Amino acid sequence: MIYGLYNYWVVIVLMMAGFYCVIARANLIKKLIGLSIFQTSVFLLFISMGKKAGGTAPILIEGAEDVIYSNPLPHVLILTAIVVGVATTAVGLALVVRINEEFGTIEADEILEMEGEAKLKSWRDNVD
Repeated sequence: MIYGLYNYWVVIVLMMAGFYCVIARANLIKKLIGLSIFQTSVFLLFISMGKKAGGTAPILIEGAEDVIYSNPLPHVLILTAIVVGVATTAVGLALVVRINEEFGTIEADEILEMEGEAKLKSWRDNVD
């Protein structure tokens, strides 16, 4: 019974690992890697749900009435999601490069600290 559920256990482990990377790490590159791992777990989940035991590709064969077909829609949707995920990751990496050029770091805590100091200085200049 539990042996047929390996896909779902892998999905849960990858999802929690990716979520942990996003929440626990301050490095922006590590956060992007965590998002990619999380996204991969969602891909595996959808592909696992689209497969039927004993199912074949949905190709009609003459004379075969009792054939079980797997649903191709999740696989098609995941192909599109992979392309969108790669593009989103590329945009995220480009933003991290730009943030590094602006602030000299990719640690979220340091960036927030610098932003807070800049806002405080701006506020003091406006008050004076």
